[in-house]
Amino acid sequence: MFGIGKSRDRELDAAVKELAGADTLAFGGVGIAGTLLPVTEAYRRVEEALHTHPDEARDKVDWLLRHGSPAGKAYAATLLERVDPAAARKAWASLRDDKGEFTTFTGCVMGNASLRGYATERLAGR
Repeated sequence: MFGIGKSRDRELDAAVKELAGADTLAFGGVGIAGTLLPVTEAYRRVEEALHTHPDEARDKVDWLLRHGSPAGKAYAATLLERVDPAAARKAWASLRDDKGEFTTFTGCVMGNASLRGYATERLAGR
């Protein structure tokens, strides 16, 4: 949960910084123990911020979409899906040519994806 004022700002900035440098995309627990990665926790903090202080958080998500790692950009476009589906679709379309790669986790299964392929799948509704 976010604090108030400057504490809240620092927490959001830290979460966005974590996402900006992400090399892994995981939306839930990973491994046998279902451990939440720091990047997943950061994603959830930004997701919460989009509901509690949407203008500030949206600015951060837009920045992340422009300046994040390939995984960070995927997180940003996914966050947009929850608050602005049209902007998310535009974001995914802009990412279709990005050759960047990242690691993915779905439970215990680790894989690799290109941002190009991931964006194409999201646009296709998968």
